[in-house]
Amino acid sequence: MNSASDGTPAVYDRIGTGYRDIRRPDPRLHALITRALDGARSVVNVGAGAGSYEPVGAAVTAVDPSRVMLDQHPGAAKVKASADALPFPDGSFDAAMAVMTVHHWPDLRRGLGELRRVARRQVVFTWDPVFRPELWLIEEYLPEIREMEHARFTPLDVVAEALGAHTVLPFPIPHDFTDGFQIAYWRRPEAYLDPAVRLASSTFAQLPPAVVEAAAERLRGDLASGAWHRRHADLLGRSAVDYGYRLLVAGPAPTAGA
Repeated sequence: MNSASDGTPAVYDRIGTGYRDIRRPDPRLHALITRALDGARSVVNVGAGAGSYEPVGAAVTAVDPSRVMLDQHPGAAKVKASADALPFPDGSFDAAMAVMTVHHWPDLRRGLGELRRVARRQVVFTWDPVFRPELWLIEEYLPEIREMEHARFTPLDVVAEALGAHTVLPFPIPHDFTDGFQIAYWRRPEAYLDPAVRLASSTFAQLPPAVVEAAAERLRGDLASGAWHRRHADLLGRSAVDYGYRLLVAGPAPTAGA
């Protein structure tokens, strides 16, 4: 989760403590990213945070502007830096990865250009703000999220073009997704009532606490009355929903068998 002009490093310095308890890497997303990185022996993880989704067996260098996040990273190679000024020579790595971080970068195109400069392959996981359906939490309880997310996320086609992506892979969010970012609890609404869950999301952390608390109280009431379950009975039987999360791959394709 990387640097931005909106004070993102400070946000992650604040929410970073205990981050790993809520933001546990999901094995299905990990498998998708691992296949995209297949054959890469050296990887730079830009916006690395606590080290989620890094490939096993590769030499990984973690980059993040937040010292609190880097302190939670288990690796030995850790660099405090911003995505738009990576302190590495051209072609230093077999691959560069960036997971749910490009929306935080101060200059998206420059940051993506840096990925292309320092690595031969690029793997980016992000979200498309123009995709529908929209998470019910936004439409019914926190429309303030919509304005924030549309201001910081760039449409997927723009990101793909700037990255030079040759592959775009959808990732429908499983109902038991273990990585507790905003979308994770689409079928577990009671989780949004937990302050620890909300604190692990940069979205909630940047909204006024009074706004978030008021929305949580409305949700609490709808859960108690059964109104939420009546409105969303169709979701309760679904195992996954496509909310517009995509994995972009650029540069040389993974080795055969990926």
